[in-house]
Amino acid sequence: MSGKLNIAVMAGGPSAERAVSLRSGAAVAAALRSLGHAVNELDPQTADWDLPAKTDVVFLALHGTYGEDGTVQNQLDRRGVPYTGCDAEASRLAFDKVLTKQCCLAAGVPTAKYLVVNSASAGFPDNLPLPLVVKPVRQGSSVGLQFVERPADWPAALAESLKFDSAVLVEEKIIGRETTVGILGGNVLPVVEVRPKAGSYDYQNKYTAGATEYFCPADFAAATTGRIQAAALGAFRAIGGRDYARVDVMVRPDGSPVVLEVNTLPGMTETSLLPKAAAAAGMNYARLCQRMVDLALARKTARGDARIRAARSALRV
Repeated sequence: MSGKLNIAVMAGGPSAERAVSLRSGAAVAAALRSLGHAVNELDPQTADWDLPAKTDVVFLALHGTYGEDGTVQNQLDRRGVPYTGCDAEASRLAFDKVLTKQCCLAAGVPTAKYLVVNSASAGFPDNLPLPLVVKPVRQGSSVGLQFVERPADWPAALAESLKFDSAVLVEEKIIGRETTVGILGGNVLPVVEVRPKAGSYDYQNKYTAGATEYFCPADFAAATTGRIQAAALGAFRAIGGRDYARVDVMVRPDGSPVVLEVNTLPGMTETSLLPKAAAAAGMNYARLCQRMVDLALARKTARGDARIRAARSALRV
């Protein structure tokens, strides 16, 4: 474990998921302080933010636009400060649900049939089977999520989803069991099954206490569990992920997995899904936060070692 560090926890920001991000950030900050670190909490609501002096590492607890789309990662790269989670390019790819699907298809990772719509006047897509899922291309996983059970539902669902982005992803609704899989340091964590008590796993059910049941490790046969985890890891690698992420996977009745999307900065409240999976693997919340910090610092050390090796090599010439 690292010694005492100066850690900036970035949470809040300008996205539609600001409130949840603040909750993630507060939980992370409390955990890191419990380990003896000096923690500053930074809410980048506007572009003129700056890091506290002598910041060793940034813990990103941002969600949604700006935090997960590669923007803040690019800014931190320019500052030369290590930060937790995926790099700017992987974040950009994962935040765009269409680019994620393209990466998955290219890598042979199973994903749902889809098309893209960018007009509220678009006609009903006859080439996809009902029911359909409609969601913004570039937003958090449950923001603007709509379901189309019959053609009459289409205009309202499309209009609502387009409120959150200029383009929406329309895909076949996979009927089966809903799961999510955490990736941490190259290792696949136990599968979490998500079961809303009523309706679908939308924004309300996700963030309303008691509205959804979670089972971890999920009760699947060993072979099915292996397929789910392999699909999740394949999607993570397909977008060039590093350190950690959470991959949402539907499981058909025959046990075949279908990847929905990759969340590069998943929720980090103590009851969020990635911490649940880590706990099932024997890692408590504080240790999980420390592990994320250590992964970020390892890159800083590796870069420093590379510069030292290059300098030594130059001296030998």
